[in-house]
Amino acid sequence: MTTPAKPDDVHAIKTQLREQARKNRVGQANKDEISKQICAAFMTLPEYVKAKTVMFYVDAGSEVRTRHDLPAALASGKRIVVPYCIVETNELELFLLEEMSELVEGAYKILEPKAELRNLPAKRVQPEELDLVMVPGTAFDPSGGRMGQGKGYYDRLLAHARADAPLIALSFECQMFPAIPVSAHDVFMDKVLTEKQVYLGRGRK
Repeated sequence: MTTPAKPDDVHAIKTQLREQARKNRVGQANKDEISKQICAAFMTLPEYVKAKTVMFYVDAGSEVRTRHDLPAALASGKRIVVPYCIVETNELELFLLEEMSELVEGAYKILEPKAELRNLPAKRVQPEELDLVMVPGTAFDPSGGRMGQGKGYYDRLLAHARADAPLIALSFECQMFPAIPVSAHDVFMDKVLTEKQVYLGRGRK
């Protein structure tokens, strides 16, 4: 009989996997080229073609890079939305992006909406408006299990997304693991898209 993992054990496993995934991602060669391949595949998905309002994350650090493909998305006629973090509350807010010039380099060299534009009513978007959500992450498994930075930013945001809005993660293949431990609050992806294949996740049940 297998003994269930204790919370401390799960935390230790998550920490180890997160460190390994970050190391793998940092070591990924040809990030720009492979990222463009992954983003191009995302933009040909039926879910993308159908969607009118799409959230793109803006890459940070060694994540799959999306900033190079945002101009093409903006030219597509869709409503393109990007998230940004409110430091005081540790929450993600959503911004309607219409031009790349609306983004500036902020903390940690991450592109984010200009402060003076964020509170304009026309620029604020609610999670319920999203038809499709692009999700970053540190590690994934084939069932759509996701491990983020450990602070729950995206878990809290995704809890408010519509049930019919697909959650599609972008990942380098080196971030994929056979299985990652998940908690009750963790949200499963509908698909995980890498440079090698599309993994069909279990999504939200």
